[in-house]
Amino acid sequence: MKRVAMKVAYLGSGFSGSQAQPGLRTVTSQVLEDIGKVLGDADPGLEFSSRTDKGVNALGNAIVFHSEMDDLNVLSKALNSVSDGIFYRSYCEVGDEFNVRHASRRIYRYALDADGIDMEKAEECCRLFEGEHDFLRFCRYDGKPTRLIIDKISCRTEDGMLFLDFEARYYLWNMIRRISSAIDRVGRGKASLEDVKDALEGKDASFGVGRPDALTLMDVQYDFLDFSKADPRGIDGRKREHVMDERLRLGFYQDLRRIRNMVIDAVR
Repeated sequence: MKRVAMKVAYLGSGFSGSQAQPGLRTVTSQVLEDIGKVLGDADPGLEFSSRTDKGVNALGNAIVFHSEMDDLNVLSKALNSVSDGIFYRSYCEVGDEFNVRHASRRIYRYALDADGIDMEKAEECCRLFEGEHDFLRFCRYDGKPTRLIIDKISCRTEDGMLFLDFEARYYLWNMIRRISSAIDRVGRGKASLEDVKDALEGKDASFGVGRPDALTLMDVQYDFLDFSKADPRGIDGRKREHVMDERLRLGFYQDLRRIRNMVIDAVR
């Protein structure tokens, strides 16, 4: 019996979050279904590194479970062949002492519409959140200590989008979505840098909560583990189907906009 760690990817729109919930399709329920089909084990000791809320995506969440299959490359191929919505990206064997929640760092990305955002102010706002702070005003409080360290927030634009990349060992509930909303509001002149500073110093304030589908868990990293990449052939075919689905959706909205513009031109 081996204990296996894997990196998994999924689009959050297909699941009611990562945690098991009775009667709902979640990432946990899908992974358990996949493992059951491949290994015939209904209770493999499955654990997740990071919880993701409904709608939140992941490209590199980490899971750990027990497997009677020795060849982990074959195991990842089999899981990718049966899964509906989970992509098993990489794998490694771990010991019984390994705690999947004790990661070296977690990297998240939040996407904003860059149109109308003052990049200089947005970048300055990012710097305010770096380092050690009490993030009580930037989380959904659930009783956990609210003082922690954000190592880095990088900020870049591409194709009309503003991407915020966060690096830290761990985060609080809704923390990134609330911080990203604050950066968005400051960049659009709807809040000031002083407002953010005051909130970090404990003043009661709310900057809203960003939409969940704009948030992606990019990677959970362990400096002491060496993951092997899964066979890309088990992922590429399914990926092409999803890309085609998105192209069809985009084409629909582009045609809708074209028809709208034609109507406007006819009225003029």
